[in-house]
Amino acid sequence: MSLAQPPVATPTNPAEMALRGIRSNIVQSIRAFRVPDLQVAAQALGHHFLYANLATAQSKQDVLDQIGKQFMLNVAVGKNFDSLYDSLTDPVHKSGPQQGFVVVLEHIPAHAKFDKEAREQLLDIFRDTVDYWGDRKVPFRCFYSFSVARAAHADAAHASATNSVGSIEVLTENGEKMPTDKLLDISPQALRMSSPFNAGYWTAN
Repeated sequence: MSLAQPPVATPTNPAEMALRGIRSNIVQSIRAFRVPDLQVAAQALGHHFLYANLATAQSKQDVLDQIGKQFMLNVAVGKNFDSLYDSLTDPVHKSGPQQGFVVVLEHIPAHAKFDKEAREQLLDIFRDTVDYWGDRKVPFRCFYSFSVARAAHADAAHASATNSVGSIEVLTENGEKMPTDKLLDISPQALRMSSPFNAGYWTAN
């Protein structure tokens, strides 16, 4: 009688590969995840994919404005984080059944105008949003990264480790070069999945 164990199947579905081992309702650092892989995983699962690149944001209002614009929120985010929470919860829930969400907040600013307290307040809003959807048995995964802005005339010693974004240079929170492979192809499918206040888009198959 053979005691050999059958080989363990390796997941080939991109959704399984990208989100394997990740809780269905969580806010966590993006770490080694690639944005395109998360986008593909969201589409494979039938989840909404919401992406915001905040590398050029300088203030709390910039962060709110850019999230509202890039998430294509039709309800004004306003000037405080509570309004952001409101825009991501009840109106979306009332628009129809939701399969799930994969959210990416990339290059959250990390400087004096958007300090540690502001960053934690922003992430707390998404943690509260995770709890809201978790109570309704809807997956909501949020991934984030921080960036540090430097003047465009930074010395040559840092120049090789930075990547230009507009008139500033940006480093990741670990001082690594900001990857350039995370620009998304905004296809009609991606746009359809990104508009939370068009109920027809959010409930379409």
